[in-house]
Amino acid sequence: EYIFRDGCHHTGDLGRFDEDGFLWYAGRKAEKELIKPGGENVYPAEVEKVILQHPSVEKVVVFGVPDPKWKEAIKAVCQLKEGATLEAQELIEFVGQRIARYKKPKYVEFVAQIPLLEDGTPDRVKVKELYSIT
Repeated sequence: EYIFRDGCHHTGDLGRFDEDGFLWYAGRKAEKELIKPGGENVYPAEVEKVILQHPSVEKVVVFGVPDPKWKEAIKAVCQLKEGATLEAQELIEFVGQRIARYKKPKYVEFVAQIPLLEDGTPDRVKVKELYSIT
């Protein structure tokens, strides 16, 4: 949903300006993408940032999927760098060593290519449509 207020386009994105005037993307508003495994608040952008630190990962989209025990679980859909290999459990452990363990993905799916929007960013809606089943 796109909203115009006071002549500005409000997308639901969050960010901050640093001391040099650069705008840093911080994810989406809580009601837009917040994942709540077991009642904890997890922002996909935070998990994606950590996953992208792994040398084998080229692109990633993180989102919530239904979970019988926790109501919602974290899923990461990853595109690896050309020639790279990686096991799901290795990536889950990598994330768990860098941020709170409840923020690590329960499910990881590796795909040949993450769908992109015209501007080259991951098409989050399409990724969720294609890969939301665990």
